Amino acid sequence: MARRNHTTELGCIACEDLTELGAGKEGWLVNNPNLLTALDTHSLALANRSIVLILHLSEGSDPVRNRVKIVPELSPIEAEYISAIAWLVFDDIKVLALGTSRGYLLTYSLRGDLIHKQIVSPGKILRLRVRGTKRDLTQDASSEEVCVVMSGVIARFDGSDFQNMLQRWFRERHSQFWDERDSENSIDTFGRLPYQLWNVSKYGPCVDAAITGLMPPPLLEIQSSQRYYCAITVGDDAVISAYRLSVDRSRSIVGAILSKVVPATFSTITSISKMLWRSDATPAKRPEPKPQPFARASPLTCFKDHPRKGEKLTLSPSGTLAAITDSLGRILLLDTQALVVVRLWKGYRDASCLFVEMLAGKDVETSRYAYGEHMKSDYCLCLAIHAPRKGIVEIWQMRTGPRLLTIPCAKGSKILQPTYRFASSEVSVSSYVPLELFFLNGDSGQLFVLNRSLS
Repeated sequence: MARRNHTTELGCIACEDLTELGAGKEGWLVNNPNLLTALDTHSLALANRSIVLILHLSEGSDPVRNRVKIVPELSPIEAEYISAIAWLVFDDIKVLALGTSRGYLLTYSLRGDLIHKQIVSPGKILRLRVRGTKRDLTQDASSEEVCVVMSGVIARFDGSDFQNMLQRWFRERHSQFWDERDSENSIDTFGRLPYQLWNVSKYGPCVDAAITGLMPPPLLEIQSSQRYYCAITVGDDAVISAYRLSVDRSRSIVGAILSKVVPATFSTITSISKMLWRSDATPAKRPEPKPQPFARASPLTCFKDHPRKGEKLTLSPSGTLAAITDSLGRILLLDTQALVVVRLWKGYRDASCLFVEMLAGKDVETSRYAYGEHMKSDYCLCLAIHAPRKGIVEIWQMRTGPRLLTIPCAKGSKILQPTYRFASSEVSVSSYVPLELFFLNGDSGQLFVLNRSLS
């Protein structure tokens, strides 16, 4: 009986430019902690401390057709380097976001043009998370966001703010009103995006964190326009910690007036003084922007189990489940709404996890639409666990389902997933795109995708 193949090869990414990232040595993709990867449906980005290489993937042809190399302008005095990477995809707009060790957030176009540069908070950016929840029967509102994770700090950018900024940039770029020479030297390229910032170091610094979604206000608190988010962190001191993040939307009228009038008055006085005294001195260097003050973060609970340490956190699409790996080779499945661990796996050291949706448990042929498309209800949520020491990837059905599949995974491979795609309009049920799982073999350069059906 022939052995069933559960993956489909998409192509090979091998090229000469990969040698700058360490390609050519065995295990170069997984053994270098400074090598970062980010996958989109048609693009793969790889970055080390100082350069980024974008490989454009094309279906049915050579995946390495067009290559773009980006060399960000980093501070040599502070030994600044690239520490996080993620794609931002808005319908017909796709850009690459980079986080640096000094707390800067950079946004580049596919051609390598710097679109935006902004400091979030002093410190190293550990992770850039892009996620969202669409409006449906269970959600009162849609929420799309870009989260910046630092050691003990988490920031949230609204997806619509990023989209508006990128649309303005591309519109002015195409209209030839944009001066490229000024973009590389400006501190806040093309405006400054608003964001919320919270300190989540109550139980020690974190190595990973995520905002799981909206949560109800505290008990006995008067209902108002204030909004609350739930944040989950993992770290060395506390394996799991949870916080309630508050966003004050009921700003006072006096405070709003002062925030507008005082800067304008100061600017007017400064301009008049310059006109009267006509100072010929050379203008001072533009000062570094001050970091934004923290909003209120209330600790909810924490789980400490010395010497166990939390390592990585992965969220489900809805944010209701989180898979957390620890230093003792265990994987904890956390219900982020009840804040309880609902499942535990043991014996998976150095593991990594990703949520994936599979066609399993039903007759997929009879559940199709007239045009051969599947509904969201046809898919079941699963957790893919990559155990590199065992050389396998296991697919487990959520929440308490069995192990559906075990796939051999070559040494030197990494599992990847396309980034969340922002949508300006509601997506129809017939065009639902499930979460997919990709395998990138660094030693051979081959890229595979996991087949959606298990039958």
